[in-house]
Amino acid sequence: MSGEAERPLLRLVRGTPDDHELAALTAVVAGLASAAPAADAPARRSAWADRSRLVRRPVQHGPGAWRASGFPG
Repeated sequence: MSGEAERPLLRLVRGTPDDHELAALTAVVAGLASAAPAADAPARRSAWADRSRLVRRPVQHGPGAWRASGFPG
């Protein structure tokens, strides 16, 4: 565990930022780390539980009507 404490939180890879730029970067990273996690999207309902399937267009009569009656409306 002592190896984790010795690693720096941020490491400068390239460039020479001044103190103000490092402070701004640190504030942004700290703000992102402490931000609340995004709310999960509502769970999607199963197609079996979808009540919109009960609302259908009327079944037409005539040749091929039996085949068309099986298609979702």
